[in-house]
Amino acid sequence: MRHRVKAGTLGRSAPHRTAMYRNLVTSLLEHERIRTTDAKAKGVRSLAEKMITLGKRGGLHARRRALRVIRRREVAAKVFDDLAERYRDRPGGYTRIVKLGMRPGDAASMSIIELVEPGASAGRAPKADPAGGAKTSAKRAVGKAAAKLARKAPAKPARKPADEPARGAADKPARKAADKPKAAKATKKKATGKAAAKEKAEKAGKKTSKKTAAKKGSESAAKKKAASKAAAAKKKAARRKKTD
Repeated sequence: MRHRVKAGTLGRSAPHRTAMYRNLVTSLLEHERIRTTDAKAKGVRSLAEKMITLGKRGGLHARRRALRVIRRREVAAKVFDDLAERYRDRPGGYTRIVKLGMRPGDAASMSIIELVEPGASAGRAPKADPAGGAKTSAKRAVGKAAAKLARKAPAKPARKPADEPARGAADKPARKAADKPKAAKATKKKATGKAAAKEKAEKAGKKTSKKTAAKKGSESAAKKKAASKAAAAKKKAARRKKTD
């Protein structure tokens, strides 16, 4: 019986599973980043962090305990020398799991397990300072109050420039006189546009008339040729009858 054991069996026997975890931990500590399934990554995480804790503890007994799991002495030396100094001031959380999605083929959920940087957080955003949070909340409150006041205040009419005179009934003749040249220009443009359109239409009509005349001439020539051929055929038939 399993008796509420958290770790999964992964479809393997106990010796097979321990050997697999030893290989994965060795590869992770050597390359500092491996790609595997989610279940294996979760099982390897605790074991890898225990090895780094042993490296920080130091001593012969801790080294022998680490070599029970780590397969290569070079990797164990890296844990006790490099990684122990890197994470000397970090109390835990030396690894990070990043999920990648489903694997094509068997749809297994894949992920990357890697060692974090000394100053980085293990998958969580750093908490904001309370003073900074209070400042931002105060700024937000002030902005909301200003927005409410702007909504309640009546809309101000648009101001006219100081140089522009007020328009009234007395200014109507002057405005009409100023607008006359504009109207004349507009009418000239319309007249020129109409004349150009008429010229285009006339040109197009001439072209079409020429085409139709050419077609009619060709049709009449063809009719004449057909009539001459028919008359020649009749003459030949009459001559044959006379000879016979």
